[in-house]
Amino acid sequence: MNETHFLSLLVFSPLLGIVLLAFVPKAQEQTIKLLGFLATLPSLILALFAFTQYLRGYDLKGLSEKHAWIHFGKFSFLTESTFAVDYELNVDGFALVMIVLTALLATLAAIASIHIKKEWKGYFMLFLLLEIGMLGVFAAGNFILFFIFFELTLVPMFFLIGKWGYFEKERAAYSYLLYNGIGSAILLLVILILFARTGTSNIAVLKEMLHDPQAAAQMLAPISNDLRYGLLIALLIAFGVKLPIVPLHSWMLRVHVQAPPSIVMLHSGVLLKIGAFGLIRFGMGLFPEQFQRIATWIAILGVVNLLYGAFLAFIQEDFKMVLAYSSISHMGIVLIGLGALNEAGIQGAIFQVVSHGLISALLFLLVSIMYERVGTTTLAHLGGLAKAMPVVSGFLLAGAMASLGLPGMSGFISEFTAFLGLFKAAPVVAAVGTLGIIMTAVYLLRAVLNMTYGTAKRSAMEAEDIHVIELAPVLVLLGCIVLIGVYPHILAQPLKATIEIMMNGLGG
Repeated sequence: MNETHFLSLLVFSPLLGIVLLAFVPKAQEQTIKLLGFLATLPSLILALFAFTQYLRGYDLKGLSEKHAWIHFGKFSFLTESTFAVDYELNVDGFALVMIVLTALLATLAAIASIHIKKEWKGYFMLFLLLEIGMLGVFAAGNFILFFIFFELTLVPMFFLIGKWGYFEKERAAYSYLLYNGIGSAILLLVILILFARTGTSNIAVLKEMLHDPQAAAQMLAPISNDLRYGLLIALLIAFGVKLPIVPLHSWMLRVHVQAPPSIVMLHSGVLLKIGAFGLIRFGMGLFPEQFQRIATWIAILGVVNLLYGAFLAFIQEDFKMVLAYSSISHMGIVLIGLGALNEAGIQGAIFQVVSHGLISALLFLLVSIMYERVGTTTLAHLGGLAKAMPVVSGFLLAGAMASLGLPGMSGFISEFTAFLGLFKAAPVVAAVGTLGIIMTAVYLLRAVLNMTYGTAKRSAMEAEDIHVIELAPVLVLLGCIVLIGVYPHILAQPLKATIEIMMNGLGG
């Protein structure tokens, strides 16, 4: 492995695809489609290579990069590193897992993009720019670089929703930009306060200064306990918009319904998970003592998310709305695991981040196939799919089973572990939360069975079954879901060191 530029190559390799696409005439659609897909492969290959090497014992510190970048001034009473922002990339087990998930879903979403109808060139250029932003978020080694990549995801998503979405695409795009823009502004405020008080944006150095009293003496200005609480609450709001946490969720419903399904695969599979990643990496990582004090409230917010999403998913008549509220509900399990503040809960939360990323991507890929055939996702118009589309119906049922937590699939591992942790910490809250698990089975089976075995509709009966090019990403996603379900060690092993560090920070 190249120890100096490997992560840069991984993160920015889609840029080559953007450059090549810029020289391809718009009329050459087949070439654009092929280039758009091929441009996602280098990141996937590099991510899988790094992951397999890590499982074999490779030290991820060898991938770290650091280059001088921005210096805000030289003062005689300050060191050279104070108020300097370096270009820093590094990963731990958790970040590497998220990078693999991002690269995999980007490649599969590129295949699912065959259902996009217009302006392929612009679509794939924005698609690849979005992938760079997502990969960079998880590889960033300092808070400011994290924010830059975080913002880089907003612009292409805005245009991908507003240009290639459905009937209310502009409203969905502006809603996405408004809510996420507010969250970004709050996040930037936190970063600037920490940078002004400590003189650094390096994540590892920030942790040391905030945790170690001796290192805290190097701060330019002290950070009081009250300010730490304020910064943690601000982070909770900023990343809570992204997750999303009720009541900061309404924008996400519009995006799930109005954005093209191939983009929703990335939105639900990766972009929502940036909220969870940020809460774990920065909320729990930088302010563990304050996080412990509000952990019960975070668990309660998780139960609210779980129940609210589950009950509203039950009454929806559009399958995309069912999945949208399902995402809200399942993100509640992440909060439940984090609120447990023990090893089982935190592991369950991270498992849920990965598991839901795969399951939601699978379900929205199937939505894309169904919409292409039938032209609707309304449950009342999709009866009898099992006769015309038996393969799609079978995969749809498998995805629903994974989402409701069937043993042998990734959803079971994540939900069981997260609730195990919460039952240890707050059994009453956990008992209330189990109602959401029951409701998940109810609303998913209601929707899926109505579509597959409900009253047959002519539009559904005339639909073609799955094509070979659509079958490949479906099999890959389902295979990953089953692999994690029957062999969770493949995910637990790379996360072990990260979880141990978190528990040490929490005093566990």
